[in-house]
Order: sequence, then C-alpha cells, then structure tokens
Amino acid sequence: MKVYVSGATGFVGRHVVRELRERGADVRDERVDLLDAPGLEKAVEGCDAVVHVAALYSYDAPAAELERVNVEGTRTFLEAAARRRVRRFLFTSTAGTCGPVPDGVATEEDSPPPWELAVPYKRTKAASERLALEAGAVVVNPTTPVGEGDRKPTPTGAMIRGVAGGAIRGYVATTGLNVVDVRDVARGHALALERGKAGERYLLGGVNLGLEELFAAVADLAGRSRPRLRVPYAFALAAAGAGFVNKDEVRLARFPMFFSSAKAERELGYRPGPVEPALARAVREQLSLNGKGGA
Repeated sequence: MKVYVSGATGFVGRHVVRELRERGADVRDERVDLLDAPGLEKAVEGCDAVVHVAALYSYDAPAAELERVNVEGTRTFLEAAARRRVRRFLFTSTAGTCGPVPDGVATEEDSPPPWELAVPYKRTKAASERLALEAGAVVVNPTTPVGEGDRKPTPTGAMIRGVAGGAIRGYVATTGLNVVDVRDVARGHALALERGKAGERYLLGGVNLGLEELFAAVADLAGRSRPRLRVPYAFALAAAGAGFVNKDEVRLARFPMFFSSAKAERELGYRPGPVEPALARAVREQLSLNGKGGA
C-alpha cells in the first residue's frame, strides 16, 4: 500500500510513519503546506491512502491561525485527495471531540460540553473532524499520548517537562487524563487504516489517571518531590483571569478527561499496553531537552 502521511515530523506523525513502514507500507512523508492544493495533489498522486496527522496543537496560538491550519487545511486536503481519487482517508482528531462527560467515561457516542468549544483549539478540531466524517474518512481520536519524540514540546510534553523539572508543584483537583503510549497510538492508526469503517471514529486511549496520580508518577520517575498543592478549580479560574496561567487550559480542566477505547478494541483489535514505560521515556527525554539530564 502506498500512503501519504501529513505531519510526519511531529510527535505522533513520526511514530505513525515508523509503524506503517514496519508493516510494509510505502510511505511518502514530504512536507507540504496544507493550503497548497496543487502541492497536496502532487504528494498524494498514485497513493492508496492518506493519513492526515498534521494539526496545530496549541492553546496559545491565535484563533485565526488555528482555523487556517486545522479547518481550512483539512478542507483543502480532503478536496485534493478526492480529486486524485485516493480511496482511503484517515484523519487524526482528538479525544476532546468526544467529551469529557461529567462524572463518567466518554465514548465515541459523546461530545464535549458546548462551553468548551470557546477554546479555539478544541473548536477547530471539532470542525475539522466534522469535515472529515462528512467526506467519509475514518477518524481516530487519540487521548493524551506520551513517550519519546515530543521535542517541541506539545502542551502534554510541556506539562511532563514542568513536573519532571520541578516547575509544576500543584495540580487542579477536578481533572484527570487518559494517558496512552504514543507507540500504541501509532499502532491504532495502522489498525484503523486497515480495518476502520468510513464515517466512524475510534478513541485510541490507555489508562485514566487523576492529575494527582499522573503528576506523582512523573515526579517519581524524575526523582523529584511530588506536587502537593491541591488547587481548587475556582482558584485556577481566578489565576487564569489574572493572567497567571493559560485560560483555555484551565477551562478544559473542569471535568476529568476520561475515555474508553472499547470500540477500537472491539472493532480494530486495538490493545494498549501499560503506560509506565512510555512515561519513563517521556521523562528522560524532557529532562534531557531541559538541559538537566536527570533529577
């Protein structure tokens, strides 16, 4: 199978390319601007499938830039692939378009509370996912991938770096994350490309952890003291209003971001492993990138 992968130099994209090549795919991964329709058509010419991983994952970027990359870029790419009659389109979304749900674990049947769509990143990912589903793409929804290769870093990598380096000493008491090895996410992409149904979405997750538990695990791996300051959500909101922390990240911390991958396990054969080895790899890398090399 000949496959074009966008975002191949990014955190998840790099792992997806490796996984597909290990499975025997002929992968093209040259970088093309997502608004360059002729360039995209040339990149996908003769391909059996497209895996669209590229996106702007940021809570600091201007809303217009998020719209340009995540929404208009996806629209342009879908149209270019259709013109070149690419038969299979796999779109990388986010678990955030499936939830969270209060006091529960979200599935593909769920959606985020409306007020969360005030966050530009989340709003633009939801809009781009709708475009993909309407075009008959297969959609995967990774939760919170961790592991090696998050060098920019993403907001998740920055969080791990902050805890591992001792800069983050507290946690918002109301929230938690579903954390997954990025290698499992890459395997989930390959399985979805092979077995996923057009117009369906599949959560690719691992284990649900409260933020206190996750931060404790990261701190232990780094040889740091665990963050002990339990921050009430109302206090975090006030800090965001005063400009001390990112307001969009605080908005998304109101509920635990817990998800179920049962559908992907049932329909794709997705089997995530333990997350601890991936956290260890992530901590080692973030400490190294931070110039520490250790605790």
